[in-house]
Amino acid sequence: MISRRALELATAVLTGSFGVAVVVQSLDNGIGWSSAGVESGTFPFLTGIIIVAGSLYNLARGLAPVASLARVPIAITSIELRRLAGLFVPAVIFVAAIPLLGMYVASAAYIFAVLAVPRHQSVLRSAMTAGATALALYVVFERMFQVSLPHGALAAALGF
Repeated sequence: MISRRALELATAVLTGSFGVAVVVQSLDNGIGWSSAGVESGTFPFLTGIIIVAGSLYNLARGLAPVASLARVPIAITSIELRRLAGLFVPAVIFVAAIPLLGMYVASAAYIFAVLAVPRHQSVLRSAMTAGATALALYVVFERMFQVSLPHGALAAALGF
């Protein structure tokens, strides 16, 4: 299974990579002062530096042999890893389906799969909840806010 040390190191590397990406993008936007005042990349730059510094601290704590959290042998057991995959895998499929199916159909399919497949609710109730979710997304975004969510290749093929 996954040790606490491995989990700490992976998290530190992941958050550090995110911080570096924020810093690099902020440099493209400009940091410092201009004639108009503070440039747009200054705040994200400082935020990225703080994220990188925190990640380096966590990386050092994870590598140190005396770190009490890193000495915990197993952080995630196989049962917990299956539960985590049960949440993560459908979310990845949902995000991957949005360009193909569109936000509304993908959301309905995701809600249905999360409720019906593990048998948390009946198929009819899951289908009704999925349909209500897609309808609510449509009404709120398309009608009320007039913001078009991705319709996907399926809607384009059907002429929407």
